[in-house]
Amino acid sequence: MNEEILVNVTPMETRVAVVENGTAQDIHIERQASRGIVGNIYCARVARVLPGMQAAFVDLGLERSGFMHVADVLGPAAAGHERIGDHLREGQLLTVQVLKDPISKKGARLTAELSVSTRYLVYMPGGEHVGVSQRIDDPEERARLQALLATALEAEGMDVSAGFILRTAAEGVGENEIRGDLRFLQRLWAAVSRRASAATGPQLLYEDLPLQLRTVRDLARPGIQRILIDSNENHAALSDFCTQYIPEVADLLELYEGDRPIFDLHGIEEDLQRAMARVVQLKSGGHLVIDQTEAMTTIDVNTGSFVGRRNQEETLFKTNLEAATALARQLRLRNLGGIIIIDFIDMQDAEHRRLVHRALEKAMARDPARNKITGVSDLGLVEMTRKRTRESLERLLCEECPNCSGRGVLKTAETVGYEVCREILREARTYETGDLMVLASHAVIDRLLDEESQNIGELESFIGRSISLRAEPDYGQEQFDIVLL
Repeated sequence: MNEEILVNVTPMETRVAVVENGTAQDIHIERQASRGIVGNIYCARVARVLPGMQAAFVDLGLERSGFMHVADVLGPAAAGHERIGDHLREGQLLTVQVLKDPISKKGARLTAELSVSTRYLVYMPGGEHVGVSQRIDDPEERARLQALLATALEAEGMDVSAGFILRTAAEGVGENEIRGDLRFLQRLWAAVSRRASAATGPQLLYEDLPLQLRTVRDLARPGIQRILIDSNENHAALSDFCTQYIPEVADLLELYEGDRPIFDLHGIEEDLQRAMARVVQLKSGGHLVIDQTEAMTTIDVNTGSFVGRRNQEETLFKTNLEAATALARQLRLRNLGGIIIIDFIDMQDAEHRRLVHRALEKAMARDPARNKITGVSDLGLVEMTRKRTRESLERLLCEECPNCSGRGVLKTAETVGYEVCREILREARTYETGDLMVLASHAVIDRLLDEESQNIGELESFIGRSISLRAEPDYGQEQFDIVLL
């Protein structure tokens, strides 16, 4: 499989696309004015303890307080046996790390179980377990890496019982690489600990790397053939970073000097635009309808113009198979997380249903975000979850429509016209005034002057006052005002 990473840098934002066989699979965007805070470590102050929810709100010194459940304070094993009020009190200072960025109106999700990462290792100062990435599935390699880490810890004079995870990128590396990461982690954690000891209030103790550096640390996995960067300055910075910390990635870096924008050349801009659309067309002629709400994301599969060549069951089966692969890509591309409900087209053949379910599992197995497919519900819906750590692409790039307030639909001009008439009656009965003027959008005023002109005339006779109509170019279709003259 041909895999590459494209890095587009401007003074305002950094964008990264992971491309497999010429098709974008992941897109990451970080804006300089609003960088994400996942991975950052803070000295924080407990603002409010909620015993009924077994949770607490914690002041990080940011615009919104973060949120911690008792499991985030003590770990999942102790969550069912301990009361959060016995461990946290209002005004208390503690060191926390951000698990999830603020999403919508929710504050950041926090944890007291801290960790810092390098290319090959994740160090957990309070942990006692040494784990290996699940993506390394060779038992011999897993055992080799655990033994290698134990030897390196002893050689560096570090606690052999400390908590570590060997990352996917550690597959095949030797002792020198592991010891280099350990020395870096030792220096890094000593600096964080000094800042935490000196802190007297909410403040940032450790900030994770910017997106372009995280890209070579986290995304340059085995199989990536090149990392293409369109900025001279950042290419130099990445080269220095790789030479110092991950020299095996340095040879993958390439400077893109073409005249055409790098995302245009590889079709990423088109993928970004399509990722904003509600309907995703399939090659067969079918389509997906993706709706993201506060509670969950729903995906509806439709045959569209695809009629097949044999019979209806075969048509539905082929459409669902294609949809399973396409929706897995869309989840990654749009960074959709939380609860996801998929409504595949109903199939009568049990073997077809099994194969579609298996195709979805296979497609989602390549997703780096943790996910779980729970099976088919009694209503024939496939339920799944996907870990959400940052805002979806739609919520990052878009805002709520001011005309429909995020509903996705507008009242018709006819509906608004009837609301205008009811409001005129209400105003006439409430106030003893002269004539009235209606201010509304062009579509509503046109409706009142044309189809509803007779009704307006009868309304004037009924209230005994003159009604004038004026179109306001800046008014949305649902907006209107009644002015008393």
